[in-house]
Amino acid sequence: MTDMLIFAIFFAVLATMNLYRLTKGPNAADRMVAGDAMDNLICCAMILFSLYSGRGIYLDIAVLAALFGIIDTILVGRYLEKGRGL
Repeated sequence: MTDMLIFAIFFAVLATMNLYRLTKGPNAADRMVAGDAMDNLICCAMILFSLYSGRGIYLDIAVLAALFGIIDTILVGRYLEKGRGL
């Protein structure tokens, strides 16, 4: 139980630092990487919550969120590759 609390605090600190990079990133590529990292943190948090609550539905939601995050990263990467920027 205390291990999950430590992991939750660790994820909260990482999410806070990542949110700063997402809003204040020097360029669009940094913001894209921060958004992808935020998606990964959210998926990990959902997996932790699934383990804590004992319900498997959150694992399915975490997999779907990861899938949408990959699609989002590909689409934004192609957009940035054309030189338009965000």
